[in-house]
This record gives sequence, structure tokens and C-alpha cells, in this order.
Amino acid sequence: MKKALKILAIIIVVIVILVAYNYSKLNIISGYSAKSMSSSVFVANRAPAFTDSTDNGFSPINFARDFVNEQEKFASATVYGLMERTAVYRKGLGSVLIDDDYDITQETPIPLRSNVARMAPYPYGNMKQKDTTFSNIEYAKIDEAVTYAFSKVDGEDVKKTRAVLVLYKDQIIAERYADGFTKDSRILGWSMTKSVLSTVYGILQYEGKLSVSDKAPIEAWQKDERKDITIHNLLQMNSGLEWDEDYSKISDVTEMLFLAKDMTASQIDKPLVGKPNETWNYSSGTSNLLSGILRKQFNSHQEYLDFPYTNFIDKIGMHSMLIEADMVGNYVGSSYAWATPRDWAKFGLLYLHKGNWNGTRIFDESWVDYITKPTPTSNGRYGGHFWLNAGGFHPDVPKDMYSANGYQGQRIYIVPSKDLVVVRFGLVGKDELDFNKFLSEICNAVK
Repeated sequence: MKKALKILAIIIVVIVILVAYNYSKLNIISGYSAKSMSSSVFVANRAPAFTDSTDNGFSPINFARDFVNEQEKFASATVYGLMERTAVYRKGLGSVLIDDDYDITQETPIPLRSNVARMAPYPYGNMKQKDTTFSNIEYAKIDEAVTYAFSKVDGEDVKKTRAVLVLYKDQIIAERYADGFTKDSRILGWSMTKSVLSTVYGILQYEGKLSVSDKAPIEAWQKDERKDITIHNLLQMNSGLEWDEDYSKISDVTEMLFLAKDMTASQIDKPLVGKPNETWNYSSGTSNLLSGILRKQFNSHQEYLDFPYTNFIDKIGMHSMLIEADMVGNYVGSSYAWATPRDWAKFGLLYLHKGNWNGTRIFDESWVDYITKPTPTSNGRYGGHFWLNAGGFHPDVPKDMYSANGYQGQRIYIVPSKDLVVVRFGLVGKDELDFNKFLSEICNAVK
């Protein structure tokens, strides 16, 4: 009996130590689960059970248990009853994790949107495209590549792809969706949002409202060596500032996304650990810092919220897009833009056409040269908030390819030499998608 009690006491002590050691992690786990659930249900109109089994179905997030209030539009999550976190939905701003001090009754400005039906075939309108066959396209090879992205083994979806679109000369030449998804399904782009944010800077520069060579207007940096950091350095992730982009632990990025009230401030207090323009370090904190700098370019919060939609997103008909904001109303430019696959594809086409949208110029064509210029020390992999193939990371794909990339394999590939835009959305499956194989097979089908 004494031996059994001793063993039980040891087990209890071990459990207490493990819980105490991992207690702060529970905040991130329940926070991720609540935010993901709220956005999935209220932004993407998915069922809670579907979200639990898919988007929240991986370890350690699957230890959380969610509760959804459909009427009041919020989701809460706990881990075995511990560390409850809540995310609320705000019209026009999406879902946001809140803290105990957040006033859910406060009035928050929302972006003004324009949704004008355009009587033209996609992508320049809402009408069906005319059937078009290109003699230089090997359609069987395109189909093989798309089928590979949706591979199943013994009936199991091993790639977890949700959507694939292939566009050639503005025409959809392949389009496929997983069960439960359609052309009207909003999908989270994760870090593809960074490329959307970068585009807003390109528009402001085109309109003469700023120059990316300007010094970053951060008051806290003006009395130390950080004062020399430019917007250009930030857009290239090359500021030299300290930042830990590790999602597997309590880190700078997880604290920002799941604990911060004002995400634009998360990197401001970080010291230099390298030299500007000489130290590439991928940082979601940098992107949200840029979102904060963007807000300073406008006279009011309303103008800041309206600008990306009025001057870009709604202007090219990406009406499904929604960029979520943090607790104080800053766009989460690092991670939280949603849109349908067809609208995400429009974003790729805008870049394929160097900022010209069916005769309307959105940004100067030199902006494409800017964002595809490799960041020093990135080995040709990164430009101005876009990923590059200049260094041949995808060895069987044209080197002029560049892309907007997001967590779990969200991709918009732009391949100018092939006149292609290729979109893939999904999760990471047991057999991870080989993007070099997938994209090279599509490119090789264009003769």
C-alpha cells in the first residue's frame, strides 16, 4: 500500500512539473485553436467539426477543445480545461484573439468595400470564360500534375491539397477542388499576406506618397544605430533586427500572433544583431511592423483600413478577400488574409501583367523588378516580401519564377517566361507535396 502511494505521489509530482513547465505553451495551443476555429467558422463558413478534424487536427493543437457560439460569433478553447482563450469575429475585420481587457462592445471602424459586378469573363469579370484550347499546351501533362497534387493512397488523402488552379494567358486551363471546397471557398493565405502588404507599399510609391528608400519612421530608433534602417531593408527582411520565427515553441512569432494586443509593436524593441542590408532573417514581426508604418501614412484609422481595398483589392475584383486585424485595428500583414482560390489567382495575374489590370495601372511595372531583386545574403531565395527562384531552389523550374508563399504549402506561383500563374492551397499531408515536381511538370507542359 505504501509503495503504491509512493508511486502515485511520484506520478502526481511529475504531472505537476510537466504542467507547470508547459503551462505557458497552453496559452499558445488554446489561442491557436480558438483563433483558427473562429476564422474558419465565421470568415470561411466551415463547420466546427470539420475545422477540428482538419485545420486544428494536428499535434499539439488537437489537445485543445473548442466551443463555438454561433449567435454571438465567438469561439473559445481550452487544453483539458486549462488556459481558456477566446477569439471574436468583427464584421469587416475578421476574427481576433482577445485578452481580458478587450471591450467587446466597443465600436471599431471597418473598411468600406465596393463590389461592382463586371460583365466580362473571369478574371476581369464575373462571367464564365469561353472554352479555349491552346495548341501549345499538353493538357494530359497538366492533368497529371494536378492529379499528383491530389494523390490518394489506399483511399487516404496523402497530399491534403484543397485547391489547384492553373492559368495560362489569363485563361483557366486546370481547376480542381477537394471534397468540401469550391471556387467560392475562402482560404487562408497565411504568409502570402506578406506579399499583399508589400503590394500596398508598391501602390503608395507609385502614387508618390512614399519611397521605399525612406528611413523607417520609428521614433524609438532615432537615437541609436537602428535609425539607419529603411523601409527597403524591412521589405527585404534585411534589417539586421533580432527575431525568432519558430512556431514549435514560445518564440517571438508565437507570442506576437497569440498574445500581443498590438502586433505592429512586436519587433520595435528588438536590438540589432546584424547590419542592415547584410543580414537576411525571415520575420513576421517585420511584416507587422510595416503594417504599423503603413497606418502612419494616413490621417485616420478609417483611411488606413480603406486604402488596400479601394486602391487594389476591390479594384481588381478580389471581393472575397478579407484581411484580419489585431485588437487595436492594425492589419495582421504577416499572416491573416483570406480569399477564394480564383481571387488569389487574380493577385498572381496582377503581377504577371506587371501591375496593369485590364488597362488600369495599379502599380508601376518597375515594382515587379523591385520585389524580384534578390535580398543580399538570401542566396537568391527572397526579394521584396516575395520568394524567388533566382538561386535555383526549384532546380527544374524557370529561374524567373517567383511566388507568394504561406504556411502549410499555400502558394501563388508567377512564371513570366511561361505566361503562367499556378495556385495551390491545402495542408501538409503524410506525403508532403514536392513543389519542384508539381510546378516543373506544369511548366514543361507549356511548349
